Amino acid sequence: MGFDSQVWHLHSGDVPVGEILIDEADFPWLSGRFTAAPAFDGLRELFVRELALTEDLGEEWERAYDEIRRRVSLTSPDGPVPEFLLHIEGDRAWFRWSDKPFDE
Repeated sequence: MGFDSQVWHLHSGDVPVGEILIDEADFPWLSGRFTAAPAFDGLRELFVRELALTEDLGEEWERAYDEIRRRVSLTSPDGPVPEFLLHIEGDRAWFRWSDKPFDE
């Protein structure tokens, strides 16, 4: 399945947050150009903080990422994505995803 040129969408509830135009697929990661919607302004600092904490993927990172997952959903061209790990920096986003929920 080719991912190039697919558009994936981010939402916070029913509010659009942005979209990712996929331009690179390096299994298991997809990446692309991120276009922020106005609602992203309220989430930007969460993504900045999460990315800064990736050096040490400890409890503080987990809390930051849990907040992102609580506030943001990801939708592929085929529908909602139950699980994902998403990073956004400037106009770039990269993520991995699963079409099945992870086990706790």
